[in-house]
Formats: sequence, C-alpha cells, structure tokens
Amino acid sequence: MTSITSPAAAAATTDRARRDAVLLIAVLLACVTVPTAVSGSGVALPAIAADTHAGVTSLQWVVNAFNLAFAASTLLAGSLADLFGRQRGFAVGVGLFLAASVLSAVAGDILVLDVARALAGVGAAAIFACGSALLSVRFTGAAQGRAFALLGTAAGIGLGIGPTIAGVLVDAFGWQAFFAVGAITGTIVLALAWWSAGDEPHLRTDATIDRPGSLSFVLGLLLLIVAIVQASQWGWGSPQTLLVAAAAVALLATFARVERRAAHPLLDLALLRDRQLVGLILVPVVAAIGFVTLLTYLPTYMSVVWRDSTATAGVQMLLMTVPVFLAPVAAGAAVARGATPRQVIVVSLVLLVAGPALLLLLGPGASVWVAAPGMVSIGAGFGLGVGLVDGQAIGRVHASRSGMAAGLVNTSRLGSEAIAVAAYGSLLASLIASRITADVHAVLGRGADVSAIAGDVATGRLDAAAGAADPAALQQTLRLAYDHSLHVVLAVLIVAALLLAAITTWLLRPGPAIPAVGIDSADPDEATAPLEGLAAGEAAATAANTTHTTPTTTTDPAAHERAAATAESRTR
Repeated sequence: MTSITSPAAAAATTDRARRDAVLLIAVLLACVTVPTAVSGSGVALPAIAADTHAGVTSLQWVVNAFNLAFAASTLLAGSLADLFGRQRGFAVGVGLFLAASVLSAVAGDILVLDVARALAGVGAAAIFACGSALLSVRFTGAAQGRAFALLGTAAGIGLGIGPTIAGVLVDAFGWQAFFAVGAITGTIVLALAWWSAGDEPHLRTDATIDRPGSLSFVLGLLLLIVAIVQASQWGWGSPQTLLVAAAAVALLATFARVERRAAHPLLDLALLRDRQLVGLILVPVVAAIGFVTLLTYLPTYMSVVWRDSTATAGVQMLLMTVPVFLAPVAAGAAVARGATPRQVIVVSLVLLVAGPALLLLLGPGASVWVAAPGMVSIGAGFGLGVGLVDGQAIGRVHASRSGMAAGLVNTSRLGSEAIAVAAYGSLLASLIASRITADVHAVLGRGADVSAIAGDVATGRLDAAAGAADPAALQQTLRLAYDHSLHVVLAVLIVAALLLAAITTWLLRPGPAIPAVGIDSADPDEATAPLEGLAAGEAAATAANTTHTTPTTTTDPAAHERAAATAESRTR
C-alpha cells in the first residue's frame, strides 16, 4: 500500500531537516572556536606580559584558568543540560564564552583577564557537553555518524590552526584581537543556535539539581588539577602540594559517597559498570598522553635543540595537526564501509603509542623529516578517535543521560589533558635540572638557581637561562640537556600510553549486548529504548542475519524508526 504524506507533514519534515543542518553548523563552528582558544592563547602570552607587566605566575593563569574551569565544569554542564535542556545549555555556554571573550579583549589588568578566561572555560564546557549531546538526540543512523565525524574534524582544526591564527592576529593587531575573534564567532554561533532550536525529547523533567554532588566534584577536580599544575613550582613533596592534593582526594571521595545515595545524581555511577563505556572514557586519556603533551612541548624542542624560529616550528607542526583534520572523516568512512568502531579505535591507540616511539629517533642533528613519521602517526591516532569516541560513548546510554555521558567523556578528556601537560612539564624541568646542575654551577657559580634555569630551558627561554657569562658554551650544554631529557620523558610517555592502551583494548573487547545504561524501567518509553553502543552493534548485526522476526511491544512509530536507524548505523 502506498503511503500518502500530507503537505503539512512534508513541510514539517523539511523544516526540521533545515534546522538540524543549521544546528550542526553552529556546533561545528563552536567546536572550532573553543580549541582555537585553547591552543592559541599561549602564543599571545609574551604580548600580554609586555602590555600588562604581569608576573610569570599570573601570566600562566591566562591559560591555566581556562583549562581548569573547562575541565571542572564539563560534567556539571552536561548533567544540567539533561534537566533544563541541551539547546538551552548550549546557548548559555556560547553566551558566556562570548561575554568572556569581550571581557578578555578589553581587559587592561592581568587579574581581570585571568577571571575572564576562567568564565570562558565554563562556557566552553557547556558548549562541548551540550553540543555533542544535541547531535546525539537530533541525528540518527548514518547521519549521526557523519555528524560526530565532522565534530572530531572541527575540534582538530581548532587545535591545529589556533597557534597560527593567534600569531597572525597578535603580530598584526595586538593580543586583544585574538580574543575579539572569539567574540565575533560566538555571536554567529548564538544566532545560528537560536534559529535552529526545536522540540527537545528525553529531558529528565522529574529530576533535581544534585547540589552536594556538584559542589564536591567541581571543587575536588579543581583542587586536584591545581595541585598538579602548581607542583612544579611548589615541589611535589611540599606541604602546599600535599595539602591541596589531600583536600582534592577527600572531596572526590565525598562525591562518590554522595552519588551512591542521591536520588538524582550528578553522575549516575551505574554508568561506570559498563566496561565498554569505561574503555571509551579511557581513550581520551591515551590521547592526552600521546598527543596533547607533544602538541604543547614539541615546538619548544624544535626551537631549543634545532634552533628553529617560532614560525618555522609552527609550520613543521602541521605534520602533526593536518592528520587531525583528515582522520575523523577517514574513521567515519571506515565504519561506513564495514569496519567496527572498536577496530578503528584500536588502530588509533596503536598509532598513539607508535608515534612517540618513532620520535625517539630525534636528535640535535636530525631533520624534521626524521620526526615526520612519528608526528603523522600521533596526529592520525588522535584524529581517528576524537569524534568516534564521543558518538559511541553517548550511544551507550539512554537519551535522557546523553548530556551526562557527554560531560563524562569531556571531563576525562580535559582533566587528563591538564594533568598530562602539567606532569610532562614538571618532569621535563626536573630532568633538565638534574642534568645541568654541575655545568651551571661551573659557569654561573654556586649561587645560580638551577631550578629556575631549568624552567626557562623547558619553556624555550635559552637566553634568559644562559645569562651573560659565556652564554654560547652554556647554551650548547642546555640544548643537549633538553634533548636528553626529552628522550627520557618520551620513554615514560610510551610506557604509560602502552599500558593504558592495553587496558582500554581489553575493556572494549566484544561482549553481550546490554540495555542502554541509565534506563528507568518505570518509564515505558525508556524501557523500549534501542540498544546502542559497541555491543549493541554486534547484537544488531546478529539480528539482521536471523530468519525470524521477534515482535516488539511498543506501538510508538517513532520508537520503531529510532530503533531501525540505530541498527542500521551500528551494522554499517
């Protein structure tokens, strides 16, 4: 029998498709803008220091305040979005990021700038958590897979072009222009988000805000990252570091206790009983170790050891960043051609371990082409997983928990990045200090501050580190110390990434299909939710090959459509 679609229904379908397309553009533009602010703000620091006469500590918080607020707020933003609306949460995040960017551009005082960057981090958290959750509820089937592949590409583009855009804008117009561009793009995204708003299903309308859980989690994670970031200055065994770390552990332990008893928890701990979801959450941790640390510090190696200019180092880093643009699309195409998401993720993990191993070939006399295979491998490994992991993780929970799942994945990503970069920098400076102590004392005298000099070397300030006494000879010593220390740090990265990759691969092993995590069986709509995720993909493939059809208990045509679309997307 031929079905007849009324003109009104056809118009409604067309309007929804148009709004979904505009929403996708808004999310993608936002997810280019935020990583650009992350990777590009460091380039503006020298100009900011010159204008504001800021000290080293307050200057570092231009970057740290953003990263810490971003990491600490992401889970809260995602969970609140499940209560009050993902569209609303996304719009609030964009508005906050826009306002903070304006405040950053007009700030004349370093303290005001630090506060503005923290507010921008909170807005960025809402953008990423709510944006990815929106894609999961507004798109289904193959369209959802394409949307998340584009999301990964957008994030990769933002990370890759951030330093270049910042350098051009700072040189041409001053550091304020870099933050002004964030305000301009934020305005565009806000307008697109407003136009694309539509009906939003699967909100947890009966839930309330988990205030004790929210407070203990945000403060606990914030103090943990502060302890690690500041440990390089305070000392890993100093009373300050130990006190802040102990307070962080106590707050996070309190959070776990609160969540087990809360009627409407910030984080449903039942999610963590799904081993495949836990494996997906660990993938960004491997990426933080194998990619983000080297994205941050490899340009400094090029400047210190190879004596390349900042511009040359930036161009050479394209070997690592260009694959990040391309790999998410390749991941989506591979899944569409029959590869399982697990297979693509395992390849990404292998590349994230192999890349740093190939960089062990670096040396003072090596060219960038020696580094090229490792850099390409690292960038491709990061890009293959960045969008795919988000889609798979959110797909393993019911739609009513999509914001929570998105927040959990991004908290893992951002928290591990902040911790990995801070630990990398601290270890590198410590190794350099132990390597140069005797030479520094011989050239500059016993009163020289070796730790401060090592810190200058680790951040690429060789002139400041060498001082005026025989700087040429000492600079060569410092370069060799940096090269040796980098190889030790690379070895540590390789071991850590290999262990985590092995654990993650084991957690992602095939297993029986499970119901979508977070389902309230008392809700008939949720009880008939389609199975999603890695295991569900296998179940759908098995079902497609059977010769009989199991009758379903639901009479909701939309539920049938969602289930069919999900099965199609997982078996492709």
